[in-house]
Amino acid sequence: MIAGDAIRTPLVRLQVDLPETEVWLKLECLQPIGSFKIRGAANAIRQAPPEAVVHGVLTTSAGNMAQGVAWVARDLGIPATIVAPDHAPETKIAAVERLGGHVIKVPYDRWWQAMEEGSYPGVEGLFVHPVMDDKVMAGNGTIGLELVEQLDAIDTVLIPWGGGGLATGIASGLAALSPATRVYACEPETGAPVAATLANNGVQVGVDYRASFVDGAGSKALLPPMWERARELLSGSHVVSLDETAAAVRLLAERTRVVAEGAGALAVAAAVSRRAGTGRIVCIVSGGNIDSSRLAAILSGSTPD
Repeated sequence: MIAGDAIRTPLVRLQVDLPETEVWLKLECLQPIGSFKIRGAANAIRQAPPEAVVHGVLTTSAGNMAQGVAWVARDLGIPATIVAPDHAPETKIAAVERLGGHVIKVPYDRWWQAMEEGSYPGVEGLFVHPVMDDKVMAGNGTIGLELVEQLDAIDTVLIPWGGGGLATGIASGLAALSPATRVYACEPETGAPVAATLANNGVQVGVDYRASFVDGAGSKALLPPMWERARELLSGSHVVSLDETAAAVRLLAERTRVVAEGAGALAVAAAVSRRAGTGRIVCIVSGGNIDSSRLAAILSGSTPD
C-alpha cells in the first residue's frame, strides 16, 4: 500500500578506504518527505477502513513520522494532528505545517506518555503509532526486501534505533530472505537503551536521556513489546558519540553530496569507526531533515547540541 507515496531508494557505495570492507548507503533521505517514515505511515493509513479515519489521524513524533502522516492525510483530505516533543527541530515542525498538519508541542515526558497511551486529550481520529504498529513495521520492512534485490551477500546492516520500528521491520524481512545477514541497532550516546539492556543480560533497563541534534534516534527506555520482537532479530547495538555522528554527516556531504540528519548518520558513523567489523556493510541513512543552522555548524567542523 505504499506505491505512489514512497519511492524505491537507491543503494550507493560510500568511497572510504577501509580494508576488507565495503560500505553501502540505503538513501531513505531521498524519500518525498526526506525520511523512511513515509513507508510505514502510508501503509498504516491507506489500509485503515474509511470510518476509522473520518475524524482524521493522530501520531506522536519528533518530526519525520509526523511528516509521513501529514503527507498521506493531505492526500486523503483529512486532518492530521501531531504531538511533538518540545525539542523537535523547527525544520521538521515547519515541514509538517506546510503539509497541513497541526502540531502540539509538549515536554518530552508528556510526549512519551502520549506515545505509550496512543492518545491525546481532545484529539479524535485514528492513532498511528510511530513504532508499535504492525502495518507501520511492515511498511518499514519493504526496505529489507529492496536490499536483498539490490545487493548480494550482505554481511551486516546497521540501522538507527529510535523506538525500534525501523530495525524490527527491516530485520524481519532480512530474517526471511537473507538469514545470514547480521542486523545491529545504532544509538547515540545521549540515549542508548538497547546497549544498556544487552549489557544487563537482556533485561530492560532505563537510561539517562538528553536531547541533542540526533533528534530522530535515542530514547530513555525501550518499549517492552518492541524489545520482545527485536531481541531475537538483533545481533547487538553500536553506541556512537555526537562528535562521531557529526563527522559522519560531514563525510556524507563531502563524499556523496548527501544531506543526512543526525539519526541518518548514526549507521555511517558506526561503520567508519570499525565498530561493525569488516565485510559488506549496508548503512540505513534514515532521513535528511536537519536544521540548516545545525548543518552549517557541522560542515564548519563543529558538533551542535
